[in-house]
Amino acid sequence: MSSEITRLFDFPYYQLKKYNLSKAFVTKYNGEWKAVSTQEYIDQANTLSRGLLRLGIKPNDKIAVISTNNRTEWNVCDIGILQVGAQNVPIYPTASKEDYEYVLNHSEAIYCFVSDKEIIDKLNQIKSNTQLKGVYTFDEVSGENNWTKLLELGKDTSNQNEVEARKEAVKPDALATLIYTSGTTGKPKGVMLSHKNIVTNVISSEKRVPLHYGNDRGLSFLPVCHIFERMILYLYQYCGVSVYFAESIELLSDNAKEIKPNVMTAVPRLYEKIYDKIYAKGAELSGIKKKLFFWAIELGLAYEPYQANGWWYEKKLGIARKLIFSKWQEALGGELKLMVSGSAPLQARLARVFAAADMPVMEGYGLTETSPVISVNDVRGGRFRIGTVGRVIENVEVKIADTGEILVKGPNVMMGYYKDPEKTAQVIKDGYFHTGDKGEICEEGFLKITGRTKEMFKTSGGKYVVPTLLEGKLKQSRFIEQAMVVGEGEKMPAAFIQPNFEFVFEWAKRHNISLETKQALVSNQKVIDRIQQEINNCNSNFGKWEQIKRFELTADEWSIEGGHLTPTMKMKRKIIKNIYTDLYQKIYG
Repeated sequence: MSSEITRLFDFPYYQLKKYNLSKAFVTKYNGEWKAVSTQEYIDQANTLSRGLLRLGIKPNDKIAVISTNNRTEWNVCDIGILQVGAQNVPIYPTASKEDYEYVLNHSEAIYCFVSDKEIIDKLNQIKSNTQLKGVYTFDEVSGENNWTKLLELGKDTSNQNEVEARKEAVKPDALATLIYTSGTTGKPKGVMLSHKNIVTNVISSEKRVPLHYGNDRGLSFLPVCHIFERMILYLYQYCGVSVYFAESIELLSDNAKEIKPNVMTAVPRLYEKIYDKIYAKGAELSGIKKKLFFWAIELGLAYEPYQANGWWYEKKLGIARKLIFSKWQEALGGELKLMVSGSAPLQARLARVFAAADMPVMEGYGLTETSPVISVNDVRGGRFRIGTVGRVIENVEVKIADTGEILVKGPNVMMGYYKDPEKTAQVIKDGYFHTGDKGEICEEGFLKITGRTKEMFKTSGGKYVVPTLLEGKLKQSRFIEQAMVVGEGEKMPAAFIQPNFEFVFEWAKRHNISLETKQALVSNQKVIDRIQQEINNCNSNFGKWEQIKRFELTADEWSIEGGHLTPTMKMKRKIIKNIYTDLYQKIYG
């Protein structure tokens, strides 16, 4: 491990010494991309640190950051906070105001940085119930303190020696951040990660990065309050990658065309949406163009890495790349070398078709509690296996328990849950973190996730069902946006299904089926019959006891705002079940 980097705030200084980028971070303001250099990034962080010291910030004080979008200011605040020995407590912008209140009080945060008016309006509703002494906004918001006030406070450099003394006092094992898990059940838990936890994870993960250090561009849009994207931003700093922050997920393609990224990270749901949009455009073609498009798709779905399909397949693939897949590349800027996927299982078909399109998606695996990376695929040197989450990274040990559960040991494993030694003891035993995920390691060392111990259930007949496997298969259908399999303790598995409304409305139009509303769509017998075909198709891959015998369609879209999904797009199973109690009763009586 690089002796120069032992704390998170060492990364910018390392970048200055090694790459000194003119564009370390680039954010769009009022339609214009504005860059800060590595030196400006460090200067601003030091200015902020000096301002925080003048506010009276002490070591181990907690400072919250809530930002709607990723932006330069977030990173400046992060380093500025950490340098003075305080801790950064990121909060999901989409969390409820009640969750804001809980996290702020549980962490005992005394200051908070927020991005915009929408966040401050939500925060102001509960601010009086917290210990907050002050709030600073990144955007100009009438009647609120702007973060530039702190930068003004820190302009005077006379206390920089105190900043240096604070930095010196921060040891690698010191707490760096509290990350509150979005929690599919109950109150969020505060995961305590030290500088060492994250730094070692960044440096071990770097071995899997096939980029041109000091020259490449990364596009960032996943929430930086989640450890996956945050660790990636430290990794970009370490590798000298210029980071561009997308304006929003909706503008992702537009931003990609402008900046031509070489790398980006996303969750599987986003890759599915990108694929569905491309597929829908292909379906609108006619004649030879349409035939070529679907020929390329079929070819892509048969893709195997490292020319395993033989020379004739590769010859055809070369033609498909030139005629069809090159246009996919253009839609994302035309220069992507690599995409990374985490947070949930990636469908093998997506891994195949994007790799065939010369935009390989490297799937990895990890948890907030492991800082986060445990394993990741690497496109180089035969270290990529579709259907796996790659080989375990350096300095991390994985063993599979007799129950099939994945256990992890290493410097990346969290310090514990904040103020909760009991829950910590439940998951860290004999030095191993118990992930709650089931997996297996093949002879070549690739890790495969086979299910989640907590999400498995038994039917009343005593048979085990792994809902995630069924759900993954169902979501391969273009008719299905979301699916949740239920049936614990019941005689059979069933499913709640949210249709892909955009696609089903378009399908109905083509079949002269009149649908005015989403409610009309989910109660239309022709739609129900068509989705039954998709269920039957899914069931053909599973044993009789696992097959979905009944399903109900939901008329609302499952969303973060609606409470169905966590900010990382995982289903809140208990909440979804409660929302659709009536449908559950309809299925089981």
